[in-house]
Amino acid sequence: MTTVSAGRSRPAITLAVVLLAFATVPMSISGAAVALPGIGEDLHTAGAPLQWVMNAYNLTFASFMLVAGSAADLVGRRRAFATGSAVFAAGSLAAAVAPGVVLLDLARALSGIGAAGVFASGGAILATAFDGAARTRAFAALGSAAGVGLAVGPTLSGWLVGTLGWRATFGLHAALLAVALTGVGFVVESRAPHRPRLDATGALVFVAGLGLLVLGAVQGPQWGWTSPGVAALLAGGAGLLVLFVVLQSRSAAPVLDLTLVRNRRFFALCMVPVVSTFGFVTLLTYLPTYLVGASGFSAQRAGTVLLLMTAPVLLAPPLSGGLVNRGVSPRTLITLSLLMFAGGNAWLTVISPGGSLTAIAGPLLMTGLGAGVSFGVGDGAAMSLVEPEQAGMATGFLNTMRIGSEAIVIAVYGAVLVSLIETRVGSRELAAKVAAGDLSGGGSAVLADGFTHALRLALYGTAAVCAIGAVAIFAALAPPRRTTTTAPLPPEPARQPTKAA
Repeated sequence: MTTVSAGRSRPAITLAVVLLAFATVPMSISGAAVALPGIGEDLHTAGAPLQWVMNAYNLTFASFMLVAGSAADLVGRRRAFATGSAVFAAGSLAAAVAPGVVLLDLARALSGIGAAGVFASGGAILATAFDGAARTRAFAALGSAAGVGLAVGPTLSGWLVGTLGWRATFGLHAALLAVALTGVGFVVESRAPHRPRLDATGALVFVAGLGLLVLGAVQGPQWGWTSPGVAALLAGGAGLLVLFVVLQSRSAAPVLDLTLVRNRRFFALCMVPVVSTFGFVTLLTYLPTYLVGASGFSAQRAGTVLLLMTAPVLLAPPLSGGLVNRGVSPRTLITLSLLMFAGGNAWLTVISPGGSLTAIAGPLLMTGLGAGVSFGVGDGAAMSLVEPEQAGMATGFLNTMRIGSEAIVIAVYGAVLVSLIETRVGSRELAAKVAAGDLSGGGSAVLADGFTHALRLALYGTAAVCAIGAVAIFAALAPPRRTTTTAPLPPEPARQPTKAA
């Protein structure tokens, strides 16, 4: 089968539109986190309702990703991208004018659904619009765009909150997506040639299953991991996902073609962002808290220190994409990036409350470079292993692994950190405050020591996970025996000339 396309392709405009939308999605995550204190003060809220400004977005973003990707293959990737961008913009605009925290949380949930449409269809658009070396460059640029959004989000949001108020942050996201929508008409439409009805039952079961699983992980630290509520959410989510697999094995038009999951190398590439969550995203989330709480940094200085990790994410993807085009194996680069995560996390155990910035600059640069090397290259390599008509489904599954793992791993990492701090301070309530950066409970030196001890153990643990992941993924990416004399990853599937719809 070939992908049926319609319209005149404008590759430069296509790339610009997708990159702008892609940069806005992570910007909406990292930027909203900076706006939380201002939101809490303005709307007179705190605790769980305030935290759901973040959680609602992450929950729907992860849960709808796979469904959005499969739908894009059927109804058209450009149409799905435009719909997702419009929903994202509408949710951001609603968040900017929300009079209370409940409506704000609902608006953020709507934005998450739109973000899923953008991420799932945007990658599929690039996979079908570009070939060969051009595709590698496009996905490298995609990695840089995600890095830009992640890195610029906190700084830009902090400036907006300080000058115009927190509502301007969400207004900016709506404006950026509106700009992207003006160029959608120049993006060529593409879809699978055969369009069976979407498996609505499978889609509903998957959204409910993953949603319950992520919700259980998010609520675990608050309700307690052994509480009946969390146990019910996790068990219910796992059970529904098992049912989803059974349904997909029997469906004539599955939301997820299980042959994708059984493709060893494709699945291994989908595990790369999961390992990256352990090695990179956890640091991006919890290191600023440590620097502010235990080391006494200002929020602004902590954000500046993080540039040591985020700057390489902006610069390395084009470099690694160029290396691939010059014959360097994606398998080699991906394995190297995961080993950099392991080395960077292990090296960062030199951190201490009174330590100098020079001591942690090396490990932060190594970790950021590891992220930059794999961003884009892994996605491009994964998409080279699937047929064009499955581009949306494959992108949806890949990003489901990425976003779902972030929501779950970050929650579990935080709970482990609190437990480790508790062994030093003797109180779980106090440990939770310390993990959040509040060391005002008396004996700040003792609390800082407990935080440092916990963080070092967590860093050693993540280093071990990344090292094991690097070895396992390197082995899984080995080419089949019948193609051992060819490149580590196969050439892209041959395509037939596109046909006007």
